[in-house]
Amino acid sequence: MYTPLSKYYRRAILILASVIFSGCAAYAGLNYNKLYGTPEPQQRILEAESFHAQHYVNDVKPIIDNRCVVCHACYDAPCQLKMSSAEGIDRGTNKDKVYQGTRLLAANTTRMFIDAQTTAGWRDKGFSPVLNERLQSPEANTQAGVIARMLQLKQNHPLPNSDILDDTWDFSLDRDQQCPTIEEMSTYEQKYPKWGMPYGLPQISSTENDILMQWISEGAPMTGVAPPSNTELKEVEKWEAFLNRNSLKQQLTSRYIFEHIFVSHLYFDTEEIHKQKIPTFFKLVRSRTASGKPIDLIATRRPYDDPKVDRVYYRLVQVRETIVDKTHMPYALNNEKRDRIKSLFIEPNYTITALPSYKPTVAANPLTAFTELPVEARYKFMLDNAQNTIMAYIKGPVCRGQLALNVINDRFWVFFVDPDMSNFTQVNSFYRSQEKNLHLPAEKESNTVTIANWISYSKQQGRFLQAKNAYMDERFKHGEHLTTQLIWDGDDTNTNATLTVFRHFDSASVVQGLIGEQPKTAWVIDYSLLERIHYLLVAGFDVYGNYGHQLITRMYMDLLRMEGESNFLSFLPTKNRHQELAEWYQGANKNLTTYLEGDINMFDQPTGVTYTTSNPKHELLQMLKKRVENVTPTRYSLESTPLSNESKEALRKINKLRGEDASIFPELTFIMVEPEDASLAPQLFTLIRNSAHKNISSLFDEKSNRQYKRDTVTLVKGLLGSYPAAFWLIKESELPALVDQVLKVKTNGDYERLLDKYGIRRTNSSFWSFSDALIKQYKHNYPIESGILDYNRIQNR
Repeated sequence: MYTPLSKYYRRAILILASVIFSGCAAYAGLNYNKLYGTPEPQQRILEAESFHAQHYVNDVKPIIDNRCVVCHACYDAPCQLKMSSAEGIDRGTNKDKVYQGTRLLAANTTRMFIDAQTTAGWRDKGFSPVLNERLQSPEANTQAGVIARMLQLKQNHPLPNSDILDDTWDFSLDRDQQCPTIEEMSTYEQKYPKWGMPYGLPQISSTENDILMQWISEGAPMTGVAPPSNTELKEVEKWEAFLNRNSLKQQLTSRYIFEHIFVSHLYFDTEEIHKQKIPTFFKLVRSRTASGKPIDLIATRRPYDDPKVDRVYYRLVQVRETIVDKTHMPYALNNEKRDRIKSLFIEPNYTITALPSYKPTVAANPLTAFTELPVEARYKFMLDNAQNTIMAYIKGPVCRGQLALNVINDRFWVFFVDPDMSNFTQVNSFYRSQEKNLHLPAEKESNTVTIANWISYSKQQGRFLQAKNAYMDERFKHGEHLTTQLIWDGDDTNTNATLTVFRHFDSASVVQGLIGEQPKTAWVIDYSLLERIHYLLVAGFDVYGNYGHQLITRMYMDLLRMEGESNFLSFLPTKNRHQELAEWYQGANKNLTTYLEGDINMFDQPTGVTYTTSNPKHELLQMLKKRVENVTPTRYSLESTPLSNESKEALRKINKLRGEDASIFPELTFIMVEPEDASLAPQLFTLIRNSAHKNISSLFDEKSNRQYKRDTVTLVKGLLGSYPAAFWLIKESELPALVDQVLKVKTNGDYERLLDKYGIRRTNSSFWSFSDALIKQYKHNYPIESGILDYNRIQNR
């Protein structure tokens, strides 16, 4: 029986255990020091031409990439161990979590290649080594290194011989992380003998293990990434020369470009470089030094923070990490792109009187900071690569974001206002008049008090929408011009004209085109909305920020989402606008209901679109789909697969999965089909579950808003998403039987039996060979866009 007295006994026992554990760790440390000497931070980077460096590149690194990086990349890497670069392996681990949504004060940043440049620098920031940093001998390297001990632990204790692991295994993203130092490894091995690496996945092959252990015994020599080609270096010189011209017009243009693509992976899209097949990727950074000199990185939390130098230089630095899918946003640079930037920003006749301040009240608001740059130029620049612009907030380096992503529906379509349909002189004048109502939460930087600021921001957004509605009432009086012609058609060439956004609980994907059947909601985005989304969730968001900063960012995005939805609703008949909002926000609280019926929905000009049925939303989406059909890509269409017509028909039937039956399936299932025609490569597909909600404005209780009976699935060709939860491997001849079994899944038991026959579970002895084949095919299909997948969300079912 639990009593108040027993509570104190338990606390005493915990304290005693902690003391004993600390003592053991200290004793172990003394032992290691006695056996192998005191540790000294190591830099293991060798010249690329050396034998050991080549062995690392050709034999060791592929194993690390395909067995370790699949879990250890980005901010959500367990123990902050990023194994996607030699420097990251040398850096080691840290017990602090980057994702700590309850912290009261912003945390110190620990960004790879930014916040420290040496292993010693990372030790000063509290990182512990995973490789031996004492006496370098085969014995010391294998006994005094965490990676070596973790590999040996796995070899000695492989996964249990069962399809589903028991409850002693925790695969939740917020699980307790032990992050043992070498001094704590003996205790870890005794307490968690099954938790060797890779955690909760099959052990690596004996050959792979031998290669890694031999490499570790030799001191784990590594080398950095191969340098760019001479052709690429010439392109670097051209772009740096262009971006760092002296005129105020160029300096402001370059600042604008940097703040919009700083998270992208840039590559040179030229015919000569295409011959390399996979280009070198770069990042645009701010430096204290001009081109021709070593880059002196300006490390700030945000891209618009004060650089504290008289002149900023924009430089291209090579990406030194393995490309992982969840952070990879390729952005092409070529002569056409440079000419486009010139035509938008440099050649037009206007004057920059002064460069804007870096004070947060100015720099955090692009509608203030860049007011002297033509609005039309800014909007068209973002539209040219609209997928990248939206993807930056969904697929950026943050990696995990339930707090930010539960503000969007599971699947919706995105359209854009045509830039050629606006009088930008009037538009810019309107934005200037609304400067006080367009402040963004990032002005408060990374430590924010939520409630007081939230009230202020919600009121200012209400004032902005009232002013915007009055402006639109005048512009679209009697419904004039309020037609589908307002929607950008990509100029009949740009496939960024439409996007589909998929939310996968705490991650999301953005793809070009209108994927799947008509969604519940859609957004129409204009310039100011696109700009504010970027500065709210990309340029201004700090994953290391305090609870208030992260919460108010999420709450503000509620307002921006509703603004995009309201823009879409304005094309519907007036009477249908309130009906749709009521359907989208069932069970909304009183404050939200007042907001929906007031500020967000005051625009009452009639639509200029003619409707002929009782379902105008369906008609509108059909009209818009027709308008952009010339630029709608077919990448994800089942019709584009080379499988037989019978197989395509079978696959299409999977989309009939509905309701509570659909809810049994995970967010993302990656499927590999082996064609009957042996000359064809394996075909890849993704089954996406779309979770329905009564509304998505509840911050913490998502389950209470779920509408399981309205869940659907979308099956697409190719891999969509970076975080698979399940894998299927199927022969083409098995497709009819598979589909029949899928449509009969009614319970978790039915789903488990489906996996028994077609699944590749995390415990499957063929897991790694399947993983290798999947990633190999993905890279073959899309060599520039693909990257290593993330296995942190694979289910244990």
